[in-house]
Formats: sequence, C-alpha cells, structure tokens
Amino acid sequence: MTEKEKMLAGRLYDPSDPELLKLRVEAHALSKAYNDTLETQETERAEILKKLLPGLGENSYIQGPIQFDYGCFTTIGPRSYANFNFTVLDCAPVKIGENVFMGPNVSLLTPVHPLRWQERNLFPKPDGGLTDLEYARPITIGDNCWIAGNVTVCGGVTIGEGSVIGAGSVVTRDIPGGVLAAGVPCRVIRPITEEDRMR
Repeated sequence: MTEKEKMLAGRLYDPSDPELLKLRVEAHALSKAYNDTLETQETERAEILKKLLPGLGENSYIQGPIQFDYGCFTTIGPRSYANFNFTVLDCAPVKIGENVFMGPNVSLLTPVHPLRWQERNLFPKPDGGLTDLEYARPITIGDNCWIAGNVTVCGGVTIGEGSVIGAGSVVTRDIPGGVLAAGVPCRVIRPITEEDRMR
C-alpha cells in the first residue's frame, strides 16, 4: 500500500513521501498562482482552478486567497461559493455539496496527529531526513449549507444538508441536517423551520 493510499484510507502515513510531497508542492504553487490573479482575470483563474480542483462543480466561485494541501482530493458541487481565505487541508477526501456558502476564513482540516508526543514528534528516516506519522479523517458538507465566517471544521465531521454553522464555530463532531449550530465546540442550537422565512 502506498503512502497516498494509506493517507486516503485514514491510516498512519508518512507525509514526506515523494509522491505526496510532489502533489503538495503542485497544489501550493497553484494556490499561490490563483492568489496572484485578479477577479477580472477570469480565464486565467478558471485554468488554474481546473488544474487545482478537478472536482469543482459548474458555476461555483472561489473568491481567494485560497490554500489547498492537495486540491485533487476535494470535490465541490455546483453553485457553491467560498469567500476570502478559504483553507482546505485535504489529506482525506473533502466533499462539499451544491449550493454551499462559505464565509471568510473558513478552514476544513482533515489531518489528525497522535495525541501522545512520543508518537507525534519528528523522527529520523533511514536516509537521515526527518518525518512524522499522521492520519486524516474525511469531511463532508451536505447540499444547501451555510458555513459562516471564521468556522473551522475538523476531520471526521459530516454536516447534514441545509444546516447553518454560526460564525466562529469549531465543528468537532457531526451536525445533523436542517439545524442552526454554533459554538466552540459547535453544538446544535435549534432546528431551522418555516418560522425562519424572511418573507
């Protein structure tokens, strides 16, 4: 099993693996290239996103600046939107549904590190270089969600369809569909109902 296969399967893996390092360097370069373009440079931006995010749905818009660890392990459904400073550490698959709105400074963080420092710290490889062992858990955001500004979603979390995550929340466990949830850690506040209609 390759280190990439281990990573995507949620097993301990070596992030210094040459294949993973190459993919990260490419994604980081594409993220920077995107950040260096203006909104008026639509053609250039579209070309960069096509390489960085092959799973980007039609009519989705990523404001920028952005930072992706891999990009190729993230899928974003049609008509979704991400505001400034969208960060995705997609060491495990990240699946974002359609019509998902994400405010500024949203971070989707799949990596997990061992809690014990004895297993988390850097150690020497046979070639003399240093590495560590990590693992990652997938993130899924259902259709029609709104993830407000400054929200962090941790690895292993699923947010159900139509839910709203309040600003500044840290989502550490699953959130069901159709609810308003907020806080640190994020908790369900109440269902979203017909009484929430604006008109």
